[in-house]
Amino acid sequence: MLKLILENESDTLKLGAAISNVIQEMGDINIEVHLSGDLGVGKTTLVRGTLQNFGWKNLVTSPSYALCEEYEIENRLFLHIDLYRINSLEDIDILNLDRSTKKQKIIFIEWPENLQTKRPSDLIINLAHDNQRRRASLDTKNNQFKSSIKVNYENI
Repeated sequence: MLKLILENESDTLKLGAAISNVIQEMGDINIEVHLSGDLGVGKTTLVRGTLQNFGWKNLVTSPSYALCEEYEIENRLFLHIDLYRINSLEDIDILNLDRSTKKQKIIFIEWPENLQTKRPSDLIINLAHDNQRRRASLDTKNNQFKSSIKVNYENI
């Protein structure tokens, strides 16, 4: 498990940028990232950092009420999902997460613990308040993914 201290919002954006660099290094494979942590801890900020590093110039908003925000950047489809207000399995089914697409699909799921059926993830990130800072814990079964994130984070 990789643990980082994020001193401020800039560090959270930097971690998102590091994640985007690693996703680009991994090629065109689909990626699913699960994000856990209290309200206001920076989950959407992390996604914003990832999207901005891929070249997204527009607003990135929390999908709390919409359940899902979609972003298309070149040959990639990003799905940013917030399951905080999920009421039933039908709510998640309407998102059609496993739909087929010719684009690389990168899925960020906030509040994955609200899923009745667990989904496999390539990266699990837990963000926690630590006074004015944030603690980030990153876990993955892919050791190359983990070490690449650390190296990218340190070099941004």
